Amino acid sequence: MTLLGPILPVLSTRWGLNDMQAGYLFLAQFASSCLGMLMSGVLVRRYGYRLTLLFGLALMAVGIALLPRADWAFGLTAVCIFGVAFGTNTPATNLFVARSYPQGSAPALNLLNSSWGIGAMACPLLMAVAQRAHRVPLFLYGLAAALMVLVAAMSAVSFRADEERPLATKASSKVANPWKHRLLPIIAVLFFVYVGSETSVGGWVASYARRLSTGPSTFWAITPSFFWGALLLGRASAPLALRKIHETKLAAAGVALAAFGIGLVLMSRTMTPVVVGASLAGLGFASVYPINISLLSHWFGETTTRISGVIFATGNLGGAVLPWLVGVISTQLGSLRAGLTVPLFGAVGMLVFYIAHQKAPSQNPTASGAV
Repeated sequence: MTLLGPILPVLSTRWGLNDMQAGYLFLAQFASSCLGMLMSGVLVRRYGYRLTLLFGLALMAVGIALLPRADWAFGLTAVCIFGVAFGTNTPATNLFVARSYPQGSAPALNLLNSSWGIGAMACPLLMAVAQRAHRVPLFLYGLAAALMVLVAAMSAVSFRADEERPLATKASSKVANPWKHRLLPIIAVLFFVYVGSETSVGGWVASYARRLSTGPSTFWAITPSFFWGALLLGRASAPLALRKIHETKLAAAGVALAAFGIGLVLMSRTMTPVVVGASLAGLGFASVYPINISLLSHWFGETTTRISGVIFATGNLGGAVLPWLVGVISTQLGSLRAGLTVPLFGAVGMLVFYIAHQKAPSQNPTASGAV
């Protein structure tokens, strides 16, 4: 999922791209992943979780395998292919885990997302090794092959969630028509604001730190690592916290900590507070996204797959719009500090939501056991 960032310099050099042309790759990945997210719920309802995930993994392998020999136009197509693939699999995997652990979905989802975090952090390192060894095509072919091995392994596994799926009835659904649920637009905004706020901090903190840096040191360049590292640590440790703290209370405490961390970054005049603030923001945001997915399953029950594509695509849109808005405000006001008030207000807004919904159900009432 994070392959495009580390490989972009290689592709730009090979294809002779300027920054605007390179930006089209990110636009293509964003648009195609939104399409995949909108397709995901339909595919799960028609074919089940297992076949949907196998389709996504195989499609991802095809897209990545096409990159090494592709020219600019064909490379854009390859990016769209694996964009659709991970767009399809992201909601399907999250909802499969939420359905498989109905009474402990939030801890399970935190572990799932922390494992993705490990992959996201490992990709740039592996890519750097491959580039130094002049083996980038071999790395891409190896990654595609690993995905196909995973497809073969999953083909031999049955998903109990799919076996019991036909037993679901309208009467057993928490919400008969999820499109009429009063919380649907609010939850869509919640996903939009969360993904946008997280991406804004992770994407802009290095630029902010660089403007504070006064010497020749390039320490500013690794400030995002503190944010993402704290995010990974928080998700890995969240299951322990969820044994004692209700989901919404932990999410509220998390966004409050994130708001404090962002505020500390904005008040910084030296590098140390930036690092501390970014780390606190990452730690605060850590459990929020998995908890949001868990609550989505709690609130909408069996009908979650009907609205999941729109919800996840809305979150994906937030990841594109809010970082852009940070840049717009920064340019208009001549201050990146002013631009970074966007994720600060986002964290405060989410805090208001969680405080207002402290009594969200702690388990899915439609589930009678492991799925």
